[in-house]
Amino acid sequence: MNTERKVVTPMITDQASGLRATAGTHALRSPRVQVIAVSSGKGGVGKTNIVANLAVACARAGRHVMVMDADLALGNVDILLGLAPTHTIEDVLARTKSLEDIIVPGPAGIDILPAASGAQELTHLTYEQQLHLQNEFLKLRRIPDLLFIDCAAGVSSNVLYFSLVAHDSVVVISPDPASLTDAYATVKILSTRYQQRRFRFLVNMARSAQEGSEVFRKFSMVTDRFLDLSLDYMGWIPLDPAVPLAVARQRAVVEAYPKAPSSRAFCRLVPHLDRWRSERPMYGGLHLFGPASWGAALEPIA
Repeated sequence: MNTERKVVTPMITDQASGLRATAGTHALRSPRVQVIAVSSGKGGVGKTNIVANLAVACARAGRHVMVMDADLALGNVDILLGLAPTHTIEDVLARTKSLEDIIVPGPAGIDILPAASGAQELTHLTYEQQLHLQNEFLKLRRIPDLLFIDCAAGVSSNVLYFSLVAHDSVVVISPDPASLTDAYATVKILSTRYQQRRFRFLVNMARSAQEGSEVFRKFSMVTDRFLDLSLDYMGWIPLDPAVPLAVARQRAVVEAYPKAPSSRAFCRLVPHLDRWRSERPMYGGLHLFGPASWGAALEPIA
């Protein structure tokens, strides 16, 4: 299996040079953008639900929030929130629409960049597609101050790419043992192949604070033994019957049932995300959709 980074051809170097020039102008006018990639080793742990509810909770706390559905071939953020987008990121990558054109307004004023459904060719972005997507972000007229990237489950090249170019990488796990095994595979690849050393962990569907802490403890014991990582425990979201009720209504639980235990848990996480902004320099989102990926693209995982 080829894990070497791709050699940049002269054509791609020219594209990157043009993007640097665009980025330099953009940096003078853009606010600081906090970018958080949310991933999970496996499906079924509630990752997209967490992204949607954190986005709404942060927006209600005064943040200008954008959500990118980065499960580019099987998007479902729009479905979860009962939205009906006319265009998707597939149209942006086909160069028939801009990112500005596909933005769908969501609850609490969040902006959503919907993904396609059934577009298998988008499961592995090419380097040219990465550059084009970066350039489109730089052209947005209204820049968010918080961007959530809802990654696909698993360890595809897209998941690795979006995790690596974000300021923070949040990994969602659950008490399901398979969740821990697959999350370990994700962080192992990101740390050993791409030298990512810091991850935030959120336990979903825990029955108590003690169970949440125990799930994280079990995971961290394994990583402490075999990997050189820094793991931060964000906290836990309770197993709450209000969540599937909200999903059935295609609404965020923080809006549909604001007094539910899960809603209160989401709101408690908002100050954590605010504090992260002071922990490292940020450059108007360019750390994410600019220099962080110039010069190399991730190889697909066979």
